[in-house]
Amino acid sequence: MKSINLSEKFKKFSDLWSPKIIAEMNDYQFKLVKVVGDFVWHKHEDTDETFIVLCGELTIKFRDRTVTLSKGEMIIVPRGIEHKPTATAECQIMIIEPKGVVNTGNVGGVLTAKNDEWI
Repeated sequence: MKSINLSEKFKKFSDLWSPKIIAEMNDYQFKLVKVVGDFVWHKHEDTDETFIVLCGELTIKFRDRTVTLSKGEMIIVPRGIEHKPTATAECQIMIIEPKGVVNTGNVGGVLTAKNDEWI
């Protein structure tokens, strides 16, 4: 058991849309991600996904609406719901999801990050 300094962890990487694991609890992983620009439309068939904005502003587009999150806000995207995260400027977020979840969900592609990368 030890404390985890989120600011120090964010300093350890610069790549975008590439989640880095900082902790595990039971079968869940806590991941830090830097994002800017548009991600891909995707969904996760088997799990919900939690987004917590730590710095900046994140917009998540859904097929029927758009939700914008600011620092200190979070959203849980239910399993099977198609979504597309986007940020006009760099945004730092934490994602909480089960082990083994691929960032691009059901679509894959060039933004698919290496899975289970710890910092």
